[in-house]
Amino acid sequence: MKDWFAHNVLGLPQLASANGQGVDDLIVYVHWLMIALFIGWIAYFGYVLYRFNEARSLKADYQGSKSKVPSYVELAIVAIEAVLLLGIAVPLWAKNVNHFPDPKDATVIQIVAQQFAWNARYPGPDGKFGRQDMKLIADNNVFGVDPTDPAGKDDVQVLNEIHVPVNKPVLIYLSSKDVIHSLKLVAMRLTQDAIPGLRIPCTFTPNKIGRYQIECAQLCGNGHAAMAGGFVVVQSKEDYDAWLAAKSGTAAPQSFE
Repeated sequence: MKDWFAHNVLGLPQLASANGQGVDDLIVYVHWLMIALFIGWIAYFGYVLYRFNEARSLKADYQGSKSKVPSYVELAIVAIEAVLLLGIAVPLWAKNVNHFPDPKDATVIQIVAQQFAWNARYPGPDGKFGRQDMKLIADNNVFGVDPTDPAGKDDVQVLNEIHVPVNKPVLIYLSSKDVIHSLKLVAMRLTQDAIPGLRIPCTFTPNKIGRYQIECAQLCGNGHAAMAGGFVVVQSKEDYDAWLAAKSGTAAPQSFE
């Protein structure tokens, strides 16, 4: 019922992550409450028009209604809103910002946003990122990779197309090269600001194979629309492993003009 309402009535976009179900559920619950309030207030308005029609109430009553029903209704609404906020929204938010998968059990990706593209870096088959140094960051080395570190020789670096295996947690370390950007994966129900000088973790678990658009949710310059040219490609484990093996060693310095 919730899923049907979410996609056929509210028109929510396709959901392709396990963690996104809680977000959709919260949206559905809030809309159910708004629909109930809308119907209730319309019904009450109709009752007032009928009850206090001039033909039925020729003499004014300066004391007004003494019923406690409106107070009870308001308290009930406050209680429902408190449940939605404290019982669903806050725990959902806390889980997303405080609980991250163990890197050993996740697909770990470093993402650096820039005007106007998404740079992504993976550890190679050895499972280790090569050493990085902020002093080495340049137009052709956005991650500051140390070319002398053997651990980085098999690392993978791509632009605007991020591949991940299905049904495995993805752990992203997000930053920005220039201005504030915001990584928005609608199908994964994930949004996280990318801030220069910070490496911010965020996570999702894809559960549907497919190709999903990346958007920037922060106005980042006159080429902001180009940020929507990035994609997350969710693959089977076999296809992902083959892709990673084919890309191994591509973490050499790159630039985007």
